[in-house]
Amino acid sequence: MNALQTVAQNSLKKELPVFQIGDTVRVDVNIREGDRERIQAFEGTVIARKGSGVSETFTVRRVSYGVGVERVFPIHSPNVKDVKIVRKGKVRRAKLYYLRGRVGKAAKVKNQVH
Repeated sequence: MNALQTVAQNSLKKELPVFQIGDTVRVDVNIREGDRERIQAFEGTVIARKGSGVSETFTVRRVSYGVGVERVFPIHSPNVKDVKIVRKGKVRRAKLYYLRGRVGKAAKVKNQVH
């Protein structure tokens, strides 16, 4: 078990930005199509973070053409190239699953004022 933990610690990404629940982020994901690779951006609100260590994931939600789209990204995946914080959000919950049932302005997260 100790060997597994040391390998896991060595494979963790070091250059991750600190983002919280409610932040709007732009995630650059490496997409493979046959033998070609490209980077696709997915921008939305972070509604959840789960796990710890190597298995930590975060869920990003956005509304595209009137349909809610959620993607779960492993933080330490080699396919997640970059995470940029677009804006900080002010929330009082650890999970924002309630946004799934809201439409329009009700589904917005307030801006955090410094």
